[in-house]
Amino acid sequence: MFELNHDDPRPIYRQIADEVQRTIVVGILKPDDSLPAVRQLAATLKVNANTIQHAYQQLEREGAVYVRRGKGTFVAAGAASSPGQDRRRRSILARQVAERAVRDAFRHGLVASELIAAIREVAPAGEAEVRTAFRS
Repeated sequence: MFELNHDDPRPIYRQIADEVQRTIVVGILKPDDSLPAVRQLAATLKVNANTIQHAYQQLEREGAVYVRRGKGTFVAAGAASSPGQDRRRRSILARQVAERAVRDAFRHGLVASELIAAIREVAPAGEAEVRTAFRS
């Protein structure tokens, strides 16, 4: 469910927090769904449990999750609420994806205009086509 990139300049805890936010924005995680246990996720991602704890604490400060002592960490009810807030979160998510794509393109010797042209070339024309063409 979560993917880390060790070439990404963001700290690992921030990548984890962003991945949780992404799963909320796209509807994989819904309000009151539980997040994986800290130790379980640490083992899965092969990172220190303190890193996961730091990410979860950051998400709690941001209001995306809440903690029930002894029960775990859960998606907050307001994490994916109003359409305006959803648009804002999707915009943030799109920017994060774009930043990663540009960094990756630069690492491969490409400039932004080449990346944009390639995206236009491979992207289906409409939203319905995008949803079906890129489902994994």
